[in-house]
Amino acid sequence: MILLESPTKWSDYELIDSGSFEKLERFGPYFLIRPEPKALWNKTMPEKEWLAAAHTKFTTGAGFGRAGKEDSGTWHRLKNMPDQWQVSYKKGGLDIKMRLGLTAFKHVGLFPEQAPNWDYIYKNTSEIAEINKGRGMQPPKVLNLFAYTGGASLAAKCAGADVTHLDSVRQVVTWARHNMEISRLDNIRWVVEDALRFVKREAKRGNKYQGIIMDPPAYGHGPDGEKWKLDELLFEMMESVKQILATQDSFLVLNLYSNGYSALLSDTVLKSALRIKNEKTEYGELFLQDKTGRALPLSVFTRLRR
Repeated sequence: MILLESPTKWSDYELIDSGSFEKLERFGPYFLIRPEPKALWNKTMPEKEWLAAAHTKFTTGAGFGRAGKEDSGTWHRLKNMPDQWQVSYKKGGLDIKMRLGLTAFKHVGLFPEQAPNWDYIYKNTSEIAEINKGRGMQPPKVLNLFAYTGGASLAAKCAGADVTHLDSVRQVVTWARHNMEISRLDNIRWVVEDALRFVKREAKRGNKYQGIIMDPPAYGHGPDGEKWKLDELLFEMMESVKQILATQDSFLVLNLYSNGYSALLSDTVLKSALRIKNEKTEYGELFLQDKTGRALPLSVFTRLRR
């Protein structure tokens, strides 16, 4: 198992402190306080220092409903700041911009701990693109499922892929399109649809992808009311993905945020669904480290490279 920390030299992001079920972060020039259920320890800095640094603080509403879906809350402005702003992520040839915003569900349009996955996607897509070029083939096709605002889609596009970006929420697909435009990229294919339905249809059509990225939520709904529950549908999704993943010169990234899921579980699900015997996978946790050196684990992942 491997542990992957978000880059410490990322100029537009920093985890300042964490504890008491909250985290203090800097996105670009702005400091935010947000709930963090995994920050079980005490804060290092005094509360007054958090409040003095922060531009805004999010407080939750009723917490979590019976369906497990996070309820909305409120941002409390402590200093002047815009409703929307931009941050950049640069590493080698990977150069993207993301528009951030204060949403009703504490999210801002970016999960910074995903940066190591962006690096992995960029690196492997670049390698496969070179292989394809040497064989006189088209650029690799990469499918990003549950794609949100598109950080992973932009990483694949930067590496020269033919990218399909899918999410069931039209508003976040529009947000992702804006991120593509401000990153000076183009020609991403946008799909607003239920992910499992789309994958099964692609399998029937015989379509193949050399890269598949999956970041499914614990709960969700498709655009036509389709219900998604991770515990019930993840294995079926992975079995369907097997049918559209190229058998050579390809990669797959599975990321899971659901509480109670371990990296070993994600690896076992992937290997079982894809019927992997001799192929190697890598699995582990993505985490952020605050300025005192404490690690805040946020998601688990499994990655396959063929």
